[in-house]
Amino acid sequence: MINFRYHVVSLTAVFLALAIGLVVGTAALNGPVADSLEGQVTGLRKDNQNWRQQVNNMEKQLALEEDFAEEISQVILPGTLTGRRVLVLTLPNGRDHTEGVLKKLQQAGATLTGRVELQDKFINPDNNTNLLELAVTAARPTAQTTGLPGNGHGVETSSALLASVLLDRPQGVAPVSDADRRAVLAAYNNAGYLTTDNNKVTGSAEAVVVVSGQPYVDKDSDKRDESVVKIAEQFDRTGSIVVAGKGSVGGNLVSVVRGDPVLAQTISTVDNANTVQGQLVTSLALVEQLTEKKAGQYGVGDNAPSLLPRLPQ
Repeated sequence: MINFRYHVVSLTAVFLALAIGLVVGTAALNGPVADSLEGQVTGLRKDNQNWRQQVNNMEKQLALEEDFAEEISQVILPGTLTGRRVLVLTLPNGRDHTEGVLKKLQQAGATLTGRVELQDKFINPDNNTNLLELAVTAARPTAQTTGLPGNGHGVETSSALLASVLLDRPQGVAPVSDADRRAVLAAYNNAGYLTTDNNKVTGSAEAVVVVSGQPYVDKDSDKRDESVVKIAEQFDRTGSIVVAGKGSVGGNLVSVVRGDPVLAQTISTVDNANTVQGQLVTSLALVEQLTEKKAGQYGVGDNAPSLLPRLPQ
């Protein structure tokens, strides 16, 4: 009969054999395998160091290019926009680089009539009806809703009303009074659709820089991107416009304008306005718009014909 002692001896023999096999196998393979692994690790370490060095070099090169753009802007920009009245309109996805765009406009001598920042609420498709109603209730004697779009799109209608009070009226049309301009902006401000810098807009502008960013990626992204385009279209109907964006793919405002043969004829775009170089080019594109009545598409994207417009004389 097989007893408990027999099982203990058998199991002990099995584990002893496994231990001897591991020792023998390790001894036989330890040299070649270890050498091979050590060589691979050394190679990967060198590759990693090389990639890290390349990244550091690229970051240093980018920083130098930004420094160059900053210095050259001090030579090129002063006086190029002196006496020109410019509005800065920031979209919700363009807030990060608005300050840089403003700095270059001021360096060029532009007179900033105001800084208006649209809120996420303005392009939220859930607020379509409210925006339509607000466009009617916010109207004032010199800022009527007559002639505004009537297709039921709240962002488009409200954008048209805002453009009519923030930009110059067409020749032959009576200008908006300061009191009515303030009243319209206050209506949208109080409802949480926009904010203005120090709640102050000094008058109408002859041109607008729309600061935008990358495309939306939420469930309503298509509708939001569409609304952003309608904002630009309405301001384009009223004055000169440059879109200072970030990137030029994925359906953001820059890519839509460049892909539309009609919009591209009147709206200038800059796809790297998140950099000093792009902020410099934004001001130069505005100079081109105002002095030559010409639109251009500039930046580093594949769909940008050139890096910057012809320098002003």
